[in-house]
Formats: sequence, C-alpha cells, structure tokens
Amino acid sequence: MSKVVVVVGGGWSGCSAALEAKKAGCDVELFERTDMLLGTGLVGGIMRNNGRYTVTEEMLAMGGGDLFRVADAQARHTNIEFPGHKHANLYDVSRIEPAVRDVLLSAGVKLHLSSRFKDLTLNQNAVSSVVFDEYHGKSDERIEADVFVDTTGTAGPMGNCSKYGNGCAMCVLRCPTFGPRVSLCGKAGAAEIMGMKEDGSFGAMSGSCKLHKDSLSEAIQQQLDQTGVVVIPIPQALQKSLESLGQKACQQYALKEFAENIILLDTGHAKLMSSYYPLHILRQIPGCENARFEDPYSGGIGNSMRYLALAPRDNCMKVEGLANVFCGGEKAGLLVGHTEAIITGSLAGRNAARFAQGKSVDAIPTSLACGFGIAYVRKSMQTEAGLKKKYTFSGSVLFDKMKESNLYSTDIGEIGQRVAAAGMSGFFAS
Repeated sequence: MSKVVVVVGGGWSGCSAALEAKKAGCDVELFERTDMLLGTGLVGGIMRNNGRYTVTEEMLAMGGGDLFRVADAQARHTNIEFPGHKHANLYDVSRIEPAVRDVLLSAGVKLHLSSRFKDLTLNQNAVSSVVFDEYHGKSDERIEADVFVDTTGTAGPMGNCSKYGNGCAMCVLRCPTFGPRVSLCGKAGAAEIMGMKEDGSFGAMSGSCKLHKDSLSEAIQQQLDQTGVVVIPIPQALQKSLESLGQKACQQYALKEFAENIILLDTGHAKLMSSYYPLHILRQIPGCENARFEDPYSGGIGNSMRYLALAPRDNCMKVEGLANVFCGGEKAGLLVGHTEAIITGSLAGRNAARFAQGKSVDAIPTSLACGFGIAYVRKSMQTEAGLKKKYTFSGSVLFDKMKESNLYSTDIGEIGQRVAAAGMSGFFAS
C-alpha cells in the first residue's frame, strides 16, 4: 500500500512539495484554505533574476524543475533588466495558477481547495491526523497520513497585520473570506520563531503592490507591454527615504533607485516595486494621476505582515522536535521569493516521501547554491542579528554570499557540471 503525504498550504512551496512527493511514489493530498493555489504567487511574478537564475538551472539539472518550466512557459517578458536586477522573467499572474493546477492534477495530486487546516492529533511527537474546515460543504474532516508537510506560510491572520502593521490591507490572502492561517507546526507544539526588522520589532511588510494597468497613462501602458519595465523619476519632494524601504520583506529592492523612482513591472498588471505608496502622493507622479491599486485593495496604507511563524528545521527540511513533519517556503525561514519557496518545498516533499517509505532523507550539498542558501539561512537565524535580515537569491546578503563563494553563474553548462560533480544529477527524478 502506498504511503500518504499530506501537504498543508497551496502556495508555490506547497505545490512543489506535493509534486515531488507524488513523483517519489506516495499518495499526496494538498489542502489549501482559499479557492486558488499559489498564494502570494498570484501577485508576484518575478523569476530568474540575479542568483535565482543559477538555482533555477540547478533545480532543472537535479530533476526538480517542473514548476520552473511552468513559470517560464507563462512568461510575459524574458531576460529583462531593472535596477539592481538582471536576466529576469516576468510570468503572467492571471495565467499562472490554472497552469500549475493542471500540472498537479495531471501528476495525480489530490487537491482540496477552500479547505482550511484547523487542528491535529498528536501521538507523542508524531502527527497522526489533521482536521480541516471546508468553506462549502462538510466541516471537521479528519485526514490520516504517514507524513505531513507544513507550507502554511507566515503571513496573517488579520490580527497580526493590525498588531505589527497598518491593519488588514485586503490582500490576496483573503483572511476575512477563507479564515485565518493556522500553523500546523504551531499546533503540534514546535517552537516557532518570529523574524524581526532592524529596529527589533517583529515581522516585515510584504514586498510590492499591483496597480491597475488601465489606470496609468497610455504611454506607461505601451512601454510596459513592449519592454516589461517602466522607471519614472519621482520629484525630490515626494521621494521616500532609503531607510523607509527597510520595512519591506524584499530587501533586494532596498536600493536608492527604488527610493528615487517609481519602478513598474508588467506581470499582467503593473507591479509597483514598493511596499506601499499613499495614493494622494502616487497620483502626483507623472503618468500616475489616475492610479488605482489592484492588490492589495488598501495598498495606499500598507500590505500584509510576514515572518511571524517560522519553524525550526534542519537542512533536510525536517521540523525539529516533530517526528514526521517537514516544512517549506516562508515556514522554513526568512526566505523571500517564489524561487526560494519552490526549492525548499521541493526538498521537503521529496524527503517527506522518502521518510514515509522508510528511506534516508538528504540535504542538498552546500557546493550548490540551493544547498548553500538553505544551510546559510538556517545558521544565520540562530543569531539575533540574523533574525533581522531577509534572505533571497536575488539580492541582499544571500546573493552577496553566493557571489563571494563563486556560486553565481549564468552558464548553464557550468551549472550542470557543478550539479554532476556534486552527485546530484537527477536527484529529484530518481
């Protein structure tokens, strides 16, 4: 009889975990509390920029690049540059979710949407079953499994956004409709960790907003469609301070160019590369006189608060203190981005399946950028200074460390040779 893996949370990380666990031979059930997969991936859209290019190609060489191929296939623009970032792809946020859903269903993953995790049964330090509420239909459905993967994220519920931010911003997570996020690791008694800002306060504001493209000038719309990027100088009197960018989770954009300019990317809507911009100020910037926020709807005051429920884990993505729980995405640490979520989720799903089957679990070697990042973030989070930083392969401290370690490359042949030398070719496919 096949072993059963339950994945709780259907963002990029949960989807990748479910897919890899299925490929590894388990029956997989994926539960997502809203009516769509991908979570913040529904409003993100940036792939392959800077070091993310390297780790994407590593994952492809290791046989774990299925969802990266989906994102590439849905790209509106490829190989673009914007301040501080090179060779980026921008996927279409309106088309990506059905494409990912089709891949999971075709693989045989059983999807449960509008199903919110609420409770579990714990025998000693092992989870034996989980309970879900369904938005439509029956409630208190109990599911038994051999192994569980927590990819519930770290954002929400609304109370956290009010306590650590500016209140509920009516973002794509939609807590008022589908209920607040509940952490599987937290319910099971794992000693969860809270990330901090530089001033010592908890959490970080989600990175960017979407503007309704039709609310911008025709010139901006045309340039977005043609090139994917628009950079608009901000009059000096309206500029944010560089320090104000530090409240963002996405520290790779805490550059002076983002303080001095409105930077827009075309992901189907106009992605505003700033945590928030008060509407009365935004509309004073040329071309934005009629601007309207598409997401979050309260984008003029802020965004969702994140990094409030991090799970302690090892470099195989197994949660410390729990016998049969793995984790990925933001649950796995102060990692920022879709690429980072896919990598950690893929490793969690692969190892969860192997654990269920009584096989060994493995870490990715630190000679590869993927493994280096997973290990570096875990080690950094053991210090207070490390808890005040955010980590991404596309910039800031982790990308700097990648370059220092000579792990950043855009040479696909070189990346493939490095994966082979590490003995990791086909790691996810085997």
